Amino acid sequence: MGTSIHLLAATSSSKSGGFSVETLLLIVVVVVGFYMLLIRPQRRRQQQAQQRQNSVRPGARVTTTAGLHATVVAVDEEAGDVVLEIAPGVEVRYMKRAIMQVDDPGDEPEESEEPEDSYDEAEEQEDYDEAEEQDESAETEEQDSEDSETVSAEDQTAEATARSAGAAKD
Repeated sequence: MGTSIHLLAATSSSKSGGFSVETLLLIVVVVVGFYMLLIRPQRRRQQQAQQRQNSVRPGARVTTTAGLHATVVAVDEEAGDVVLEIAPGVEVRYMKRAIMQVDDPGDEPEESEEPEDSYDEAEEQEDYDEAEEQDESAETEEQDSEDSETVSAEDQTAEATARSAGAAKD
């Protein structure tokens, strides 16, 4: 009778509180799933970003993480910085990590991607010329009104002189 009690105790303890193979298998599947879905793609993106940043050379067109499109002027490998030209004669220093994309020379934005209300240089020059003409015409009008005021003041002076001369003769 003593051995049967021990045997019953052993079988009941393995079913109620033991660690089964199925539980272990479930934990392994969850860990592998996390690795495949989260960790591995993130590492791949990091490696691609590192390759992009290392491929930056002077003259390359780049897009930063802030959305700034620029041309690389110089690369400082020690500091991990790049000097970008965002407009002719305007240069800024960025960290290489801030480069989101290296554009090929043929990847220039197409005309259709620009907003319809954007100005090109010819339109800007026309607007400037129109503004200049308006300024000149306004100056001419001011000068004409000053001249007419001067003429009317001279007329008034001449009339007053003539009256006083006429009054002196009487």
